[in-house]
Amino acid sequence: MNAEDRIYRELQIHLDRMPVGYPSTESGVEIRMLKHLFTPEEARLATQLSMLPESLERIYKRVKKDGISIQELEQTLDHMRTNGCIEVIKKDGKNLYSNAMLVIGMYEYQLERLTEDFAKDWLQYLDEAFADEFARTKILQIRTIPIKKSIPHERHVASYDDIWQIIDGVEEPIAVANCVCRQTKDVVGESCKKTELRETCILFGRIAQAYLDWGISRPVNRDEAVSILKRAQEDGLVLQPQNAQQPEFVCCCCGDCCGLLTSIKKFPNPSELYATNHYAEVDTNACSGCEICVDRCQLEALAMVDGIANVNLNRCIGCGNCVVICKDDAIQLKEKDKPLLPPKDTGALYMKILSKKVGKWNMLKVGAKMLLGRKV
Repeated sequence: MNAEDRIYRELQIHLDRMPVGYPSTESGVEIRMLKHLFTPEEARLATQLSMLPESLERIYKRVKKDGISIQELEQTLDHMRTNGCIEVIKKDGKNLYSNAMLVIGMYEYQLERLTEDFAKDWLQYLDEAFADEFARTKILQIRTIPIKKSIPHERHVASYDDIWQIIDGVEEPIAVANCVCRQTKDVVGESCKKTELRETCILFGRIAQAYLDWGISRPVNRDEAVSILKRAQEDGLVLQPQNAQQPEFVCCCCGDCCGLLTSIKKFPNPSELYATNHYAEVDTNACSGCEICVDRCQLEALAMVDGIANVNLNRCIGCGNCVVICKDDAIQLKEKDKPLLPPKDTGALYMKILSKKVGKWNMLKVGAKMLLGRKV
C-alpha cells in the first residue's frame, strides 16, 4: 500500500467509528469513493475531526504541528464543506466542524453534482458492504409512516406517525430537493419505473438551510410541502421521515431506487429491520383478486395465493399504499401491539445507534472523551 492509499485507509477506519459506519470491502470501492470526495491533504485533515461539532480553535490544537496556519485550516474546512465532505453547523455566530457520515451525509450532499463514476461506485458499495451496515444495529435512520388516507378517521395516530402533524410542527425554513437516489439511477441510465417525480425530499430547519445555501434545493411553504407529499402518495411512494420525533427531513421512497428500500428488500425479514407501527391485513372474503395491490407494493410484501391477495408480514412495513388503492376495501392498516417511540431528535437518534453499535462500556468511554473535549 502506497502512502496516499494509506491516508485514505486511515480515513476509512476513522469514519467507520461513526454511528453509521464506513466498512471496508475486498474490492476497495470504499477507497475510490473517498478519492472522489477528498484530496489526500483533506483526507489527512478529516482524520483529525470528531463525530461531534468542534470549534476551529479546538481542531487547530490538533493540527498546528503540521505547520498549517489557522487561516489555512479554516479555508480548507470551508472548502470541504462546500464539497459536501464534512458537517458544519453555526452556533453563536461561529462555525463548528465535524466529520459527516456517508449516509445520511456525504452521499446526499453530492446531489446535483453526481458523476457517473461516483454513482456506480456508490451502487457497488451499497451492494458489497453498506446494506449490511444499514441493518447492523436494527435502528434505522429513517422510519416508515402510513399515508394519511390509509388510516380510518376515527383512529388516533401519534403526531410522529402523522405526516400532516409533522409538517405543522417542523422548524423553518422548509425546502424541497431532488431525490439523490433517483438522481443516482438516472446518472447510470437506470431511471425509476415507479414514478416520474424527482423533487420529493422535504427538508426542515438547519438541513433545509444548508441545502439552500448550497443551491441544491428551493424554499417552499407548508402548503407547498403538503402538495408535494400528496403527489408522492398518489404515485405510491413510501413516506419516510427521519427516525425521530422531531425529524429534519421526510423522504418519499420507491423500491426501484431508494438505497435503503432496495437494500432491505434483499433481507429475508425486512420488517424486523424497520421502524414502523403498522402492518396491512387482507379480508380474504372481500378480495376480488385484482392484483393491483401486488403491483403497488414497494417491498414486494403482497402476493396472490389461490387468487386472493396475501400479506407477508415479514416484508410489510405498514406504509398503507395497498390500502388506498384497493377497490374492494379489502385491506386495512392495523396498529402493532407495541408501538415504537422514536428518539426525540437527531442527536438522540445517533447516540442510540452508536450505543447499540459499540456497547455500553465503550459509550462510557465516548462520554468521557466528550467531557474532556477530545476527538470522538
